[in-house]
Amino acid sequence: MRSVVHTRRGDPAEVLEVREEHSRPHPGAGEVLVRLLVRPVHPGDLVAVEGGLPGLPDQESKPLVPGVEGMGVVESVGAGVRAPRPGERVAVFPAPGTWAEYVTVPAERAVPVPDGIGDDTAALMLVNPLTLLMLHQAVEQALDGQDGPVVQTAAGSSVGRLVAAHAERQGLRLVNLVRSAAGARALRELFPAQPVISTSDADWREQVRRATGGEGARAVLDCVGGSLTRDLAGLLADGGTLIGYGRLGSGSTTLDDLPFVNRGLTIRGVTIWHWTDRTAGQRAEDVAFAVDLARTSPELLEVAARYDLADVEAAVEHARRPGKSGTVLLTSPAGTGGAR
Repeated sequence: MRSVVHTRRGDPAEVLEVREEHSRPHPGAGEVLVRLLVRPVHPGDLVAVEGGLPGLPDQESKPLVPGVEGMGVVESVGAGVRAPRPGERVAVFPAPGTWAEYVTVPAERAVPVPDGIGDDTAALMLVNPLTLLMLHQAVEQALDGQDGPVVQTAAGSSVGRLVAAHAERQGLRLVNLVRSAAGARALRELFPAQPVISTSDADWREQVRRATGGEGARAVLDCVGGSLTRDLAGLLADGGTLIGYGRLGSGSTTLDDLPFVNRGLTIRGVTIWHWTDRTAGQRAEDVAFAVDLARTSPELLEVAARYDLADVEAAVEHARRPGKSGTVLLTSPAGTGGAR
């Protein structure tokens, strides 16, 4: 069994290695063992390896396997498990350690993949769509019945495109920020009715103010953070909400730099890990939404490239490329990428 591991936090290109294990895990009661075929390289996976998430415990040289999502086939089940059954295709989340060829997860975290949804799409159908739902809920709470406008950063990212597509369907007034002129042109082709602004333009802040009608944004969805946070706070209307859900940027902004007191701003964090705090009924509805999105709009779950698990270094390099479109996947030999 091959696994990608790291024994210390740091640059993924330097600390990740592929190991061959002589045994595979065994499912306990209520668990299933999944033979993984495809798993994504999410930005959050790399940030976790780097140790860039505040609150992470010290690793203490214990080997850790990255990854939280993937698609595979149920190999065996533990006591008390009636579904899914061995041989069924499933998507798994949250499933820490998916950058391995086998992983055990509680049975309720293994979502059956309907016929017609390809392996690659299934590997991407949980984390990003569920993140979209959490962001949508946060935006609705921030707007409190008003109609926007809302600004989002990294609009060309996998989650950003989901947000843009959802806003188009919901009639949400959305302003998209990307970091290059080329990225802006590409996104305008996909969403011609939405303003798209490149932060490489010297006057990008003024462009945003014009796009929001001079009133400022009621909410900002931000997965960049860092030194950009102060500019984003300046684009909010008084009483607006800055919703952070990632940390892709460089630099830093202290709370003292933000006028949240005198302007009545709200700063809120959203993480996919809080999704597990929702009720069982809510989670079931969310998963049904994610599966339906994968079935009806697979183009929104775009794949940038596929790499064998042994080529993790090349996969990480590709995942970090500026202007990359889609998500990089790590595969195992049995994966075909097609529907079964």
